[in-house]
Amino acid sequence: MTSRADAPGKLWAISDLHIGYEENRALVERMRPESDDDWLLVAGDVAETVADIRWALGRLADRFRRVVWVPGNHELWTHPKDEVDLRGVARYEHLVAMCRELGVTTPEDPYPVWEGAGGPAVVAPLFLLYDYSFLPAGSATKAEGLQYARGTGVVCSDEYLLHPDPYPSREAWCRARVEETGRRLAEIPADLPTIPVNHYPLHRHPTEILWYPEFAMWCGTTLTADWHRRFRVDTMVYGHLHIPRTTWHEGVRFEEVSVGYPREWRKRPGDPGRLRRILPSAQASTAASRQEVTR
Repeated sequence: MTSRADAPGKLWAISDLHIGYEENRALVERMRPESDDDWLLVAGDVAETVADIRWALGRLADRFRRVVWVPGNHELWTHPKDEVDLRGVARYEHLVAMCRELGVTTPEDPYPVWEGAGGPAVVAPLFLLYDYSFLPAGSATKAEGLQYARGTGVVCSDEYLLHPDPYPSREAWCRARVEETGRRLAEIPADLPTIPVNHYPLHRHPTEILWYPEFAMWCGTTLTADWHRRFRVDTMVYGHLHIPRTTWHEGVRFEEVSVGYPREWRKRPGDPGRLRRILPSAQASTAASRQEVTR
């Protein structure tokens, strides 16, 4: 029997742990690597408070060879129940500093290279936000989209809790992040594939099955619509939608790796805390076996 020390390392991913729920905190307590060389990608929405984020990432960093974290919208909330009342960029920088104390890789650190099975591949943690460009059908502007969303009663809590300071708007912060991140990704050697990790998908197609399609406005930006081709993406890892699944777009694998809220994962078969394997890929390589999404 192969011991954990002798087992080959794997690249795993998870997101939307939402450990403010005790049931989800218990899931994190049970998460363990299969090998001493396993990495874990955490694609945002660990929790709303800095103390909870520290607890979860600290636990995971103690167990996995490397933990890579990107912020979700919940980490960026200035929540009334959090003792840390920083806003916007200052809050993000505070979380980055905390991660560095824990030995967790962030979007502000050099991109690590996965050299294990299925590699080499550059793991690129991204922080991009959204810019309201995933508009509802019939809306031509952000104002029209928000008006429609309010009419349906579907408005993301970011509108009240996620502050862009010192940027004038969330979309301005998004544009700055996209510009800076695009420059960094362009510097990756052309012979290496990438595994981008972002809280939101790089392309809009995963949002097409949302029960409330207007929520897509808070789910990404059209500025990254070609990044899966432009930056030689092997697998795009994301969360946020709470719809864990695999899709393929233009030959590129998109993995939604979220846990979600207890009321959501209780309805699904299987282990709700199961990590999703990214590399080596467990997916079939033939086009005939793929769920091709090209809309």
